[in-house]
Amino acid sequence: MLFAIICTDRPGALETRLATREKHLAFLEQYKAAIQFAGPQLDVNGKPCGSLVLIDVQDRAEAEGFAAADPYAHVNLFESVVVRPLRTVFRDGALVE
Repeated sequence: MLFAIICTDRPGALETRLATREKHLAFLEQYKAAIQFAGPQLDVNGKPCGSLVLIDVQDRAEAEGFAAADPYAHVNLFESVVVRPLRTVFRDGALVE
């Protein structure tokens, strides 16, 4: 099942994000078969201010476990984390039935 993990950084946490980035990327590498998309959300100045991950896992518990295991979560980078299930309607230029 597809889930969106939408994370918002704590205000003033850019240095924490940058200091933890390599561990975060190594963590994502472990899940590359399940990750459909991952990247930072940007503020009006083009600086990272959150994360968005689309991940295909068995259930919500697995998606929440993934989010909790992220090194960014371990350093308390996020002000909020929302996990939402998704249904694909449009992909690769075409409607999905």
